[in-house]
Amino acid sequence: MAADPKMSKENFSPPVEVALPTPLETTCSEASAAPIASPAAPVATGPRWWTDLTPTLRALVVAGLVIALGYLIGALAPVLTPFIAGAILSYIAAPVVAWLAARRVPRAAGAVLIVLTIGALIAGLVLVVVPLVSNEISQIAKKMPELITRAQTEWLPWVNTKLGTTISFDLTQLKSLVQDNAGAVGDLSAQLAGSLKLGGQMLLGVVVNVMLLPVVMFYLLRDWPTLIDGVDHLVPRGARPMVRNLAREIDAVLSEFLRGQGLVMLALATYYCIALKLAGLQFWLPVGLVTGLLVFIPYIGFGMGFLLGMLAALTQFSTLGPIVAVAVVFGIGQILEGFVLTPYLVGDRIGLHPLAVIFALMAFGQLFGFVGVLLALPASAALLVAQRVMQRSLTHAENTSAVRPAA
Repeated sequence: MAADPKMSKENFSPPVEVALPTPLETTCSEASAAPIASPAAPVATGPRWWTDLTPTLRALVVAGLVIALGYLIGALAPVLTPFIAGAILSYIAAPVVAWLAARRVPRAAGAVLIVLTIGALIAGLVLVVVPLVSNEISQIAKKMPELITRAQTEWLPWVNTKLGTTISFDLTQLKSLVQDNAGAVGDLSAQLAGSLKLGGQMLLGVVVNVMLLPVVMFYLLRDWPTLIDGVDHLVPRGARPMVRNLAREIDAVLSEFLRGQGLVMLALATYYCIALKLAGLQFWLPVGLVTGLLVFIPYIGFGMGFLLGMLAALTQFSTLGPIVAVAVVFGIGQILEGFVLTPYLVGDRIGLHPLAVIFALMAFGQLFGFVGVLLALPASAALLVAQRVMQRSLTHAENTSAVRPAA
């Protein structure tokens, strides 16, 4: 990492005046370390004008700011999409640019290299995965009537024989419905693209966002230390210690989650692709990539991948052995994710519960659309840190009130 003139020895003597570190431009050990403020340490009180306010006025000010910010985000959501997406990608890639800068690679050159690399990866995924998934869904839809027939004539009688039951379903209407609409599933994208008004507006929006995204990423990656330093100087001097501690804690939570979850996604995508290919599944690549890349949505991502994989297996294989093998692959993958990869790469220090992640993604998506989905995890990390700070403050107040009578 490039040496920062503000991080000289003279500036390290008073801890309050240490410059705010760049998010994610820390070592892995620093990112996984405990937050700087100890649980028993008092929280900075903030500037004088804030401390002079009553608790009710403070709550009203905070609520007003949150409402105004939410309204502003909702109104500017279409414009904010490339900027927020670029900021998140830049936040993740900032350590790589810092690592290159420490080895005398200019930040501009490092930013260009990272933008090109990320762009190539995203373009490759889109060009490879989208056609394969579309083809798989079309093939599954065409073979679904045959699958329904097998379920009615082979599987249900076998279940009734083994369990001694008399289960029966009339699947004739469902089979006719699938046969009538099998072609519509494969032609859905063509129908959307054929609509001149809707397709043109969507295409224009996508093109604008795609063109803006690398530009936003380049300038953010190139000027990242300057931007962080500028934000630090905007904070009143009296509130800087508190804001810096909050920023460090949010950075620790968010960076560890994003970095660890990214490694989990990469590891699971690799595992599912290799394992499903060994199991003989025809659509091993799209199913493996979709399952691995969607695991950041707890349970839902795995469920979608499992559904696609089992439908592909049921429509491809006529014997039970390969179908069971595909199911075993997904079972082992879930065990690896829950008991090996997530505890080791993400850890329990983050505190983002799976249900909290699902709720945040759905709630922010409902409120702000795609921009809300992008903001869900950063906002969840900030709320989590705020809850921890409030808990520490209350604990410190309780300890102080308990000690005073003894004194």
